[in-house]
Amino acid sequence: MAFLIYLLTRLIDVYSFVLIVYALLSWFPNAYDSALGKIVVGISEPLLRPFRGLNLQFAGLDFTIVLVIFLLNLLKYFLANLLYF
Repeated sequence: MAFLIYLLTRLIDVYSFVLIVYALLSWFPNAYDSALGKIVVGISEPLLRPFRGLNLQFAGLDFTIVLVIFLLNLLKYFLANLLYF
């Protein structure tokens, strides 16, 4: 059980990193069309798509990624607490 929780927390860390790369790719023109961009978009969009309906865009900035990373870290926190209780 402990190994499974550890593995899930590491996967959440990797997914958070992929989301940060996704956000950074938005700074470069046509970056989403590159091979790396297509991989990152394919991994990121399934989790981001349900939250896009919340319309978290303010002043031209999309805070959907921030919300998803926050929720992933919250899930990681709860998983870590399960490990110790």
